[in-house]
Amino acid sequence: MAEQEAQLDENFLLFSRKPKPSSKPAIVTATTTTVADNTTTDHLQFVKDTSSNTDTTRLTFADLGLSDWALQTCKELGMKKPTPVQQHCIPRILSGEDVLGLAQTGSGKTAAFALPVLHRLAEGPYGVFCLVVTPTRELAYQLAEQFKALGSCLNLRCAVIVGGMDMISQAKMLMQRPHVVIATPGRIKVLIDQNPDIPAVFSNTKFLVLDEADRVLDVGFEDELRVVFNCLPKNRQTLLFSATMTDNLQSLLEVSANKAYFYEAYEGFQTVDTLKQQYVFIPKSVKDVYLLHILSRMEDMGIRSAIIFVSKCRTCHLLGLLMEELDHDVAELHSHKSQAFRLSALHKFKSGKVSILLATDVASRGLDIPTVDLVINYDIPRYPRDYVHRVGRTARAGRGGLAISLITQNEVELIHDIEKEIGKKMELFECKENEVLENITQVFNARRVAKMKFSDGGFDEIEKTRKAQKMKSLAEKGLLKKNRKRKRKTIVNKVED
Repeated sequence: MAEQEAQLDENFLLFSRKPKPSSKPAIVTATTTTVADNTTTDHLQFVKDTSSNTDTTRLTFADLGLSDWALQTCKELGMKKPTPVQQHCIPRILSGEDVLGLAQTGSGKTAAFALPVLHRLAEGPYGVFCLVVTPTRELAYQLAEQFKALGSCLNLRCAVIVGGMDMISQAKMLMQRPHVVIATPGRIKVLIDQNPDIPAVFSNTKFLVLDEADRVLDVGFEDELRVVFNCLPKNRQTLLFSATMTDNLQSLLEVSANKAYFYEAYEGFQTVDTLKQQYVFIPKSVKDVYLLHILSRMEDMGIRSAIIFVSKCRTCHLLGLLMEELDHDVAELHSHKSQAFRLSALHKFKSGKVSILLATDVASRGLDIPTVDLVINYDIPRYPRDYVHRVGRTARAGRGGLAISLITQNEVELIHDIEKEIGKKMELFECKENEVLENITQVFNARRVAKMKFSDGGFDEIEKTRKAQKMKSLAEKGLLKKNRKRKRKTIVNKVED
């Protein structure tokens, strides 16, 4: 992990601050769900709660201090009882504290911050009450849907500000001062920089939420976040939610001026118990053959839909062309597609028009699609936390799910690193080699045709242009200096407008 992260500047202001005390903040670790106010010295420490195993089964949403309208909304949405992250974080947010919630994917983190934010909004709705910053466009739209559902009785006005859409229309939306703004870092920075009237829109914002905070706080987004933070009032509440912990999150938490509350459902990396994790060890030359064999067994295994994760946009597109040649209906989701195309692909997959989604890690964060029963790692991710997020697209909210990793000889070490971090060994996915290789000729012929279409489709030019744009952006941020050259490739791959 040390190679993956670059430390943020020590003056990077996330939480609102008072004069920094001379001594380093102390950490108070609580082991019960009802954490007492242990912060006897104001702003000198934060409360860390690791009480996820405490018996809280009898707690209801009413016990958390939410308004009657919020309780009714939860009931109408089928939310019978709060999840652990909701039980621990909602009361703390309502009490005015900064909060960092670290919990598994599919554990209800969105409602853990959306419900208390909407509770406070209902008490006095005005202007841009809450700004939510999230790393990907798809996640921004999903968050907007969830906010609208939870705030359906409030006449909630919610704006999504992401790249790939018309900036003039977005600027007009912001000037109308919606209650909740959900944005990706790159686009909100551009709007703030280019329109002198927009910073004032956020002058009375009460909540700043960083969703998938570990990704948002990557060094590639530092300049964007600085611009955003400068527009926000000092007395705001800052809420961070993530499925994985990083050094940046830890260090920023320790300098919180408010009585920050840190709920940690688990330490390190963890996948849910209802997720079955398996692998297939195969030669690289027949990876496509094995992939198609697994997909052909979806119906027999009772799998409704599947997400196939790859590491590169070009792999995603080439695989899509291959599937097309073999008469498989699939949707592609990666950053080289237009935003309209990405939304259309996601809609087709969510609505069931196609049962297979080919995606880069742009789809690995936060997307909640209940019908996803299978996640396939076509390429093994370099870092364990990316694996955790990928497989978290299935087995959500207590449901079961299956994750299958296609492992080639060069990826064995990556799998060992993942198994070590998550504390689990993957099981072997049983498949008979003679059955798999029955269609090898058909797949190889389709792959040749797919490669020709790929070459004729101009994808290389699109990729070249995108890379030049990213490199220019990184150069403007000063991230291509000599002392950071070794991190250049990682940063380029992670920047997502």
